[in-house]
Amino acid sequence: MPNQAANLRAMLAGDELIVAPGAYDGLTATLVAKAGFKAIYMSGAATAASFGLPDFGLVTMTEMVATAGRIARTADLPVIADADTGFGDEMHVFRAVREYEAQGVAAIHMEDQEFPKRCGHLEGKAIIPLDEYLAKIRAAAAARRSPDFTIIARTDSRAVAGFEEAIRRANAALEAGADVAFVEAPESAEEIAEVPRRVKGPCLLNFHRGGKTPNVDLPWIQSLGYKIAIVPGLLLRSVANICEQMLAELQETGRHPVPVRDHSTRELFQKFGADEWDDRRERFRTPGPSRAAAE
Repeated sequence: MPNQAANLRAMLAGDELIVAPGAYDGLTATLVAKAGFKAIYMSGAATAASFGLPDFGLVTMTEMVATAGRIARTADLPVIADADTGFGDEMHVFRAVREYEAQGVAAIHMEDQEFPKRCGHLEGKAIIPLDEYLAKIRAAAAARRSPDFTIIARTDSRAVAGFEEAIRRANAALEAGADVAFVEAPESAEEIAEVPRRVKGPCLLNFHRGGKTPNVDLPWIQSLGYKIAIVPGLLLRSVANICEQMLAELQETGRHPVPVRDHSTRELFQKFGADEWDDRRERFRTPGPSRAAAE
């Protein structure tokens, strides 16, 4: 398997903004890869939604890691995975890093919220003391087996303690061993621009529509010096909305609605590797040298 952690490190060293749309299963991961993006974000909110749950810290480490592993195995791209609060204290953080890394994930981000956490764009969040958060960051950095595995320090302190505290925490986390800083939910274009100016290391922006952060464009984000932009809700929102629309039409008309794009069954399965799997079936059925070579 390719070393996706090393691939992500190489991209971080380059000049191009890494845009990582959010996925939550093999289907969405496949679509992100086929669309030509160079990284995938395993969205914690979308993962929770795939269990029929809100983003309130209700999904366990085992469930989150399993989702990250499915995405990493499906798409040949670096996966940046949500690790919530690290699922406990320093011991739990250490184990979580080992588990994510073993699944082939390239990076995780971990936040400074109290457990149970909430979506970064909701009200009612609370943060842990800075010294407790930095202990978790140090544990995460120590746990990784490969130096290429990237630790992203997310702080949700903007909404709780203000912008200055968010900058202070981001810089402290980088000093404690994090590789990238993630200031969640800046509340103006000015704050978005200030983060990479004042944070002493690579920065990630949550490119989230409908939350606390203004809706800006990716070229501007790159011009500011951000290294990563995650787009967590794009596919989740799209899937939920189109499913509601199709189901309402079925209920109303009693007929199968016309999909947004009408594929044959074969064309639909081809999006998910049907031709490659058919080739494998034929290859292993063929006797003689070709089969031996394949094996």
